[in-house]
Amino acid sequence: MNDIRRSILWVVFGLSMILLWDKWQVHNGKQATFFPTAQTAAQSEANAAANAPTIGGEVPKAATSSDVPVAAASAGAANASDVPGTPAVPVPAGEMVEITTDLYKLTFNTEGGSLVGADLLKHQRSADNSAPFELLRQNGEHIYVAQTGLVGASGLPTHKTPMLMVSSERALADGQDELKVVFETVQTDGVKLVKTYTLRRGHYDIKVDHKVINQGSSAVTPQLYVQLVRDGSEPESDTPFYKTFTGPALYSEEGKYQKVSFEDIREKDTKFEAKASDGYVAMVQHYFASAWILGQGVSRERFARQIGGNLYSAGALTTLPAIEPGQSESISATLFVGPQEEKVLESLTPGLELVKDYGWLAMLAKPLYWLLEKVHSFVGNWGWSIVLLVVLIKAAFYWLNANAYRSMAKMKAINPRIQEMRERLKDKPQLMQQEMMKMYRDEKVNPLGGCLPILVQMPVFIALYWVLLATVEMRNAPWIGWVTDLSTPDALFGVIPGINLPIGPLPIVMALTTVFQTALNPLPPDPLQAKMMWLMPIMFSVMFFFFPSGLVLYWITNNVLTIAQQAFINHKMGVPVKFNLPKFS
Repeated sequence: MNDIRRSILWVVFGLSMILLWDKWQVHNGKQATFFPTAQTAAQSEANAAANAPTIGGEVPKAATSSDVPVAAASAGAANASDVPGTPAVPVPAGEMVEITTDLYKLTFNTEGGSLVGADLLKHQRSADNSAPFELLRQNGEHIYVAQTGLVGASGLPTHKTPMLMVSSERALADGQDELKVVFETVQTDGVKLVKTYTLRRGHYDIKVDHKVINQGSSAVTPQLYVQLVRDGSEPESDTPFYKTFTGPALYSEEGKYQKVSFEDIREKDTKFEAKASDGYVAMVQHYFASAWILGQGVSRERFARQIGGNLYSAGALTTLPAIEPGQSESISATLFVGPQEEKVLESLTPGLELVKDYGWLAMLAKPLYWLLEKVHSFVGNWGWSIVLLVVLIKAAFYWLNANAYRSMAKMKAINPRIQEMRERLKDKPQLMQQEMMKMYRDEKVNPLGGCLPILVQMPVFIALYWVLLATVEMRNAPWIGWVTDLSTPDALFGVIPGINLPIGPLPIVMALTTVFQTALNPLPPDPLQAKMMWLMPIMFSVMFFFFPSGLVLYWITNNVLTIAQQAFINHKMGVPVKFNLPKFS
């Protein structure tokens, strides 16, 4: 009876995991993996229309107070509603100006002096496409731009106001460490804005100075806004079996790191600290980020809102001192646009490294990344660095693993006797349990002795999983031979159409090592449990065909070392290596 109950629980557990996974996929806007439901044509068209950037039409009006997130409104950030939206037309009417440095090819729009394009020259689009990776862009498919402007009174220059580029240099010359790109409004009365971008060699942070000159006849108290505007489309790198966060993120010492999903913005269910005097506002996606950083101690109102359709903005608003006629006031901000390189992020401002999302195991992940980077500094290859890091971790846990494998070896040694006892006493379950417990005591075997050490190590290996998933250095990083990008699935043998299943040597080897490792472990006494013990790893292995090559390499290394250690301990204890196969008939 107990065996039947356990078997039923195993089946219920397996089905529950499958159903939960499908619900999670649907929750994240993806098609269910195991039980997909067809969408009607009308639904598909409606979804496509809602998610596509609007082409043509008038420039939208400034957002109303109803567009301010609930958290911001409750904190008194009503002025955030005065920040203008972005034009609905993907290609604005202003002149496009291209600026090139050692790291960037930037595109500025003279309409507002906004940064509307950023190609990262050190990062190619993919292993097969050597063109620079586009982070910021504004075209018919995607909108992702950085804007600043003034609000608080009529006639103030916003990111929609025409400006002139008054600097002449368009490229960072050899031997030149700094390049200034200067825009200014053209009006001769009222408030004039001079915007200066300072680009430095080897730096992904851009200093943006705003000089506000009052050329009018009365004092003004303007408010400067900085904002990142992005469509809500997911990056192309997402796969059915793992998903990274895409959307706004805010940080302050008081509120700490807070992610705000596009869905929460749409539902006006955002929860973050609107008022702050430090920190940043960012847009985050897999491997890359952008962020506006105002000075420490500068009071600001932060916002995250939907502009319209599939466009969202996240930014901050700060009030300048009153400016008398003929006087001026300056305020600086820093704009980060680049890869999530941990050391670079840490050097810019406190908390910016958190955009590299390690999840809830960040305390373990950060030292693991540090160790991985140290190994790479000696090896020079990220693939071999992964292999050596797993070797170091397995060595650190050797004695803990040894105890687990000794317990498994003892279980394996007495398993034939247990099977014989189960067959002999199958009609006397109570006596069978008593005899089994007596055998465990006599042989000094703990049936759970192999589980606890593995559970202790699981957080470390899960943290390492997130390190490899989040580390931008894995992107387009080769290992050996056909593996030219550790951040993408191994598809050397092609992709199965229909289900888009990539097929390559690494996931096949991973599946074989998983099966081999399972065969070395003693089978549970219950036949159905034994079958489940085999089926679950096989199902788990299928997921790895979709996973990045670096993650698969890490798991193969762990499997091979586990098999070697287990075989070595079995040999020392005199337990022959034997493959335990369940009967599926």
